[in-house]
Amino acid sequence: MEPYAEVQESYRRFATEATDSPTFTAWALGVAGDPEVQAWIRTLPDLKQQPNLVFAAARHHGVPAPGPYDGLRAALLADGAEGPIRATILARATQTNEVGRLATLVPAFAGFAGPLALLEVGASAGLCLYPDRWGYAWATETGEVLLGDEPRLPCRVRGPAPLPAQLPEVAWRGGIDLHPLDVTDPDATGWLETLVWPEQDERRTRLRQAVEVARADPPTIVTGDLVAELPGLVERASAYGTVVVFHSAVIAYLPPPRRREFDALVRGLVADGACHWVSNEAPQVLPSVTRTGPPIPEGHPTFVLGIDGQMVAQTHGHGRALRWVG
Repeated sequence: MEPYAEVQESYRRFATEATDSPTFTAWALGVAGDPEVQAWIRTLPDLKQQPNLVFAAARHHGVPAPGPYDGLRAALLADGAEGPIRATILARATQTNEVGRLATLVPAFAGFAGPLALLEVGASAGLCLYPDRWGYAWATETGEVLLGDEPRLPCRVRGPAPLPAQLPEVAWRGGIDLHPLDVTDPDATGWLETLVWPEQDERRTRLRQAVEVARADPPTIVTGDLVAELPGLVERASAYGTVVVFHSAVIAYLPPPRRREFDALVRGLVADGACHWVSNEAPQVLPSVTRTGPPIPEGHPTFVLGIDGQMVAQTHGHGRALRWVG
């Protein structure tokens, strides 16, 4: 998803990305063909116009999902300049924190010498900082590869992915976020549930499990700007092991000039030997990573998984599939 895209384009694109949610596909197509609702959305700040945030805020205030587009349309147009849906959109953010992505990130972590000091950029509640507390079920072309105990995160794998034979050893886990969510706060974790797409009960169950894992051992999450805070946290984490800076569906929320600044910063840290870097973003977000791998057709719904600035795989946005190309 490109949060800074024009409204009609953004919602049309989201419809193709949300094919495993019939409700969100219908809602996104409805908005893409509805000039009146588009005009309402355009009154929001640019970063607040994104489909997932608008839809989640509407659901938060009672719009049925699953439910018809007409219900969403009526609620948005009745909301007014100071309505509750608008207030929630302005106050909240899309901090999905999808733990299923670990099934695609762990093979990238496998190449680093442990113990690891994991530092997540845009950590939200920090649910993805526990790759050692989950099991994995990778469905490969030659059979299923299992690692760890239940519950296991499932993932379809194509290509010669370096699937590990043991769980990563994590000595320290921390993160940075502008607005970190407190994993012990029911309101914060309730918002995370609202961000899960309507028909995806399996993801909702997994989210609740992830919250319990994090509550038992809360991570260290610093409130602040990721560019400003990253060098200091990398230095702090280095006392515990091999520092791995990682992020998934986060850098897209930075304006393009800020994305380039982050890219240059983290590449400098890698070049200095201060850390490794695992990125998992849409193709257009970090073009310096994307262009190191096979061409990706325009509009193809995939993430690009990179290690130290080199594309190694294409991944499903929620971690369901991994195609190794590195």
